Amino acid sequence: MKRWTLLAGVMLALVASGCATKKYTRETVAAETKPIHGRMDEMQGQVEKTQTRIDQVDAEGKQTQQQVAQVSKTAQDALDRAEKAGKLAEGKLLYETVLTDDKVHFSLESSKISDEAAAALDEFAQQLKAENKNVYLEIQGHTDATGSEGYNEKLGLARAEAARDYLNKKHQIPLHRMNVISYGESEPIADNKTREGRSQNRRVTIVVLA
Repeated sequence: MKRWTLLAGVMLALVASGCATKKYTRETVAAETKPIHGRMDEMQGQVEKTQTRIDQVDAEGKQTQQQVAQVSKTAQDALDRAEKAGKLAEGKLLYETVLTDDKVHFSLESSKISDEAAAALDEFAQQLKAENKNVYLEIQGHTDATGSEGYNEKLGLARAEAARDYLNKKHQIPLHRMNVISYGESEPIADNKTREGRSQNRRVTIVVLA
């Protein structure tokens, strides 16, 4: 009887020891893996932050593409020319101002600055002075399709030069910060077959670059 009692005691001790060992093992493993889980959670958080930043960059990139798409072809041409000529410090386009015939009344076959055109150029110059930035201007002359291509090329240049000279003499904008170019009739923004369209095509565009 004692023998069986002793045997039973030994078995109970072994079972208790086994349970204790399993509990100890579970606690030990849990303690050792806790930092690992913590690091995994931290890494997961960093991955999520990185993905969020990637999404933001993608969104900014799409917005930039949309803004570039909205820039006129002649404005982009001006930026390209200025960069090649080394005229820009940062190489970016700020904005463009378009003075069309319906606003400033460029008379047919004339480059004379009208009173309306002078007022528009005055307003533009005041804006530049208020911004107080060292900018580079490309002044573009455009015409409608009336007349020969060669004649319109010269007329567009004469309109651009008239605007440049006015800004220089009236508002002391340095000549070395302005460039003139003529597109003639090559870049219409409206239908040259209509009177209204031709009026819109007779214009001076001032592209402001920094």
